[in-house]
Amino acid sequence: MSLRRTAATARRVLEQLRRDPRTIALMLVVPCLLICLLKWVFDASPHVFQSIGAALLGIFPFIVMFLVTSVGMLRERTTGTLERLLTMPLGKGDLLAGYAVAFGTVALVQAALASALTIGLLGLKVSGPVWAVFLVAVLDALLGMALGLFSSAFARTEFQAVQFLPAFVLPQLLLCGLFTSRDQMQTVLRWISDVMPLSYAVDAMDEISSSTSVTGGLIADMAIIAGAGVLALALGAATLRRRTD
Repeated sequence: MSLRRTAATARRVLEQLRRDPRTIALMLVVPCLLICLLKWVFDASPHVFQSIGAALLGIFPFIVMFLVTSVGMLRERTTGTLERLLTMPLGKGDLLAGYAVAFGTVALVQAALASALTIGLLGLKVSGPVWAVFLVAVLDALLGMALGLFSSAFARTEFQAVQFLPAFVLPQLLLCGLFTSRDQMQTVLRWISDVMPLSYAVDAMDEISSSTSVTGGLIADMAIIAGAGVLALALGAATLRRRTD
């Protein structure tokens, strides 16, 4: 891997995003709108928003980044851009690292906007430090990006890429502990949830909501989220194809 080639790839991706206001709106505005909608839905029961608002602050960016990056990488392959890039002295690691830097930059802005909105304007109360909420939200967005890049290798069309959303994301959403405590699930479902990274994102947000300090459990959860993202990027590099036939 080369730092110069990685930086060049990141600049190219950011320039493409700058020329695509719809994608920018999807990544930056949609998570904020969804959180506002959630607040209004439970306006008559504010305790519900207080109990799940932090968890969804991590889940919404995860879903959006998964969708954008999976479709974006597939488009690079189907248009032949990826094949042309890889004929140059550009390795798969450089390419995916460049994507990670570019979308990581967007994730920082996305997490900052969503966190400021949720904790500031919408009044979500958390016991832990606000910077920890921001950090977990960024890690969740990066995890969604990494899984999106990995899943794009298995799709041949953009329609198929979108279909991976229920395959990769919805099982995690159902088993992450948002709807019911993972301790109360059947044993098999609990085992499955234990290997799904989104479960640890929800655990981390719950820990921040209930504890006034940074605990060992929170650090472990964040390490698992980060490790899952790195693993997904490594698998994405290993399975990345130059083009789609």
